[in-house]
Amino acid sequence: MSSEWKPSGFASPDPIDLTAEPVVAVGSPQASALLAKLGLRGAKEKQGAESLGLRTVGDLIEHLPHRHEDRGDVKLVSELKIGEDATVSVEVRSIETHKSYGRRALVRTVATVADESGPLEVTWFNQPWVSRQVGVGSRLILHGRFEGRGRFRAVEHEFGSGVGSLTKGLVPVHPAADGLSAKRIRKLVASHRDAISNVIDPLPAHVIAAERLPSRASALDAIHFPSSAEAEEEARRRLAFDELFLQQLGLLRRRAGRETIGTAPEVLGVSDLTERWLSGLPFKPTGDQLRAIAAVTSDMALNRPMTRLLMGEVGSGKTVVAVHAMLRAVECGWQALLMAPTETLATQHMRSVERLLNGLPIPFALLTGSTSPQRRRDILAKLETGELQMVIGTHALIEADVKAPRLAVCVVDEQHRFGVRQRELLAASGPKGTNPHVLHMTATPIPRTLALAAYGDLETSTLKELPAGRSPILTHIVSGERARSRAYERIREEVAKGGRAFVVCPLVEASESIESTAATDERDRLAEGPLKGLRVALLHGRMSPSEKDEVMVAFANGDSDVLVSTTVIEVGVDVPEATVMLVENAERFGLAQLHQLRGRVGRGSRGGICLLCGPADARRLLAMAETNDGFKLAELDLELRGEGELTGLRQSGLASLKAASLPSDLPLLERAHLAAASMLAQEPLLDGPVGSLAAMLLADDGPVPDDRIAA
Repeated sequence: MSSEWKPSGFASPDPIDLTAEPVVAVGSPQASALLAKLGLRGAKEKQGAESLGLRTVGDLIEHLPHRHEDRGDVKLVSELKIGEDATVSVEVRSIETHKSYGRRALVRTVATVADESGPLEVTWFNQPWVSRQVGVGSRLILHGRFEGRGRFRAVEHEFGSGVGSLTKGLVPVHPAADGLSAKRIRKLVASHRDAISNVIDPLPAHVIAAERLPSRASALDAIHFPSSAEAEEEARRRLAFDELFLQQLGLLRRRAGRETIGTAPEVLGVSDLTERWLSGLPFKPTGDQLRAIAAVTSDMALNRPMTRLLMGEVGSGKTVVAVHAMLRAVECGWQALLMAPTETLATQHMRSVERLLNGLPIPFALLTGSTSPQRRRDILAKLETGELQMVIGTHALIEADVKAPRLAVCVVDEQHRFGVRQRELLAASGPKGTNPHVLHMTATPIPRTLALAAYGDLETSTLKELPAGRSPILTHIVSGERARSRAYERIREEVAKGGRAFVVCPLVEASESIESTAATDERDRLAEGPLKGLRVALLHGRMSPSEKDEVMVAFANGDSDVLVSTTVIEVGVDVPEATVMLVENAERFGLAQLHQLRGRVGRGSRGGICLLCGPADARRLLAMAETNDGFKLAELDLELRGEGELTGLRQSGLASLKAASLPSDLPLLERAHLAAASMLAQEPLLDGPVGSLAAMLLADDGPVPDDRIAA
């Protein structure tokens, strides 16, 4: 390594130069050093590097370890324990290679080594070149596993006595590929360590000082060559802040840019209709509903398109807010569309809107793939002339012949099930040259981490309050045959009182056909056994839309007592008389999905009961039994599953973060959000001395993806 540059120490007493512009981190930058090609050996290494995206020295430096192995201090041979991974410093006494032939050809390189405490037999498998590299008398640092009886299986070796070793201490393990091992990557990084001094530091000096962060160059050096666990964590924290800062900057810049891409209809005028409608509701809207309504009304009065996310607790009344937005457009002479991902959900919305309007003379229609051709032509004609002001539908709303010349607002329910292009096509139904206001809705409570990370460019409204009179749902874990028998008795008791029951079949990942078969078998078992005498119906995803609708109408009207179903009932199903739900193999479901399922019962004046069949000690089931707070459960779900398994984080690009880890880095994410907002406030176009650097890095990373899915 060059003597001209050394990474600054962590927790260093050296003051930060607040006058310097963050063009580079330290030293005399040579951008060409980062653009230099890697010194790779052979085609396999080059292919491995290509698969990892490693084309230049700069790529290599930014290829961060995904973990570090604490290989501790070098041990004496006499101190080794059976089954222990350890590092030893030894001298080679003899070495030879043995080959076996046949169906499973194997090459074993065996060496006798020793230190001052005794000898050791070391074996390398399928590495015949070792005997050519290692000679008698060589000093080696070996890392591997002690198998007992004086035998040691080598994983890595390195020449020397350990000074400046890459094999002992806190050793980085980089993501590797076929042809390019983690050990080889570690050596490549070491050979290009000088180039770290040339990396660009994206943060303004005042942010670095306020957050008490090391320079980016120091952090990169420490993440690849940590002197201690503390230094490694401090380096990770700095690099994580950079990632989150740039991600938040991209989201906030997109929010600001959206305000300039076009105009939206200004929904202005008297509010007699909506005020009369609100006062005529059979219940008093909650404070959360009224605040969301006020925010949406204010957004729609502006000539820039509203992009608001309405997320709420199960049963918190999101539909009331959506209907108010649609009625507000209607009373001001505009049109409104509501799009749902399935016919079942669209039909349920149709019934909910009909019930909420309570005879109000507002023409509206349902448009789905099952709508007859004649009825479809009639709806489209009336929509195009303006005679029809509200339409509820599915993907049928985004077909080319759907025209709504006075479209002012689009409500997209379960918005995560639609792609960007589909949402754009919905907006294109309106007049050319304008963009409608869009209200996105999700029935899944989104943890704060995900809301900020994946939806930071949207305005949000949250509904946590439940309508007055709604009793909490009691949740019990059903474990064992005795508890299961009691659960079936409870279902009978609820039905006898006039209630109805859901039985949800276990989640089967293989296919929808297997799920439907499982549901059918379960319906037959219950109807002929534990629930014999009750009217047991069946609902699953392979039914046609008309069949599903027929089953749901019969259940809602009381023509069946128990509905055995797959997870097609997860959202949107609203049967006030349903008071009990039994979920089979509940431990297979995520917390968010269990919470959604539970929300299908207890929606009337009577309370609800949720029976979760599964292990009595399952953490998810215990959490469900302890709380009805969907936002707490969402945070726990994120904690249990991690960001890599949550689609929202995958779609927002956060699952590909190299240094940051959510939700544990939420405080860091919040501070990065504030820092990004501050930069945009000072340089809205990111064209100043600080912002232009960040803009360049954002361009290198590409746009922030817009297909985001709630957890």
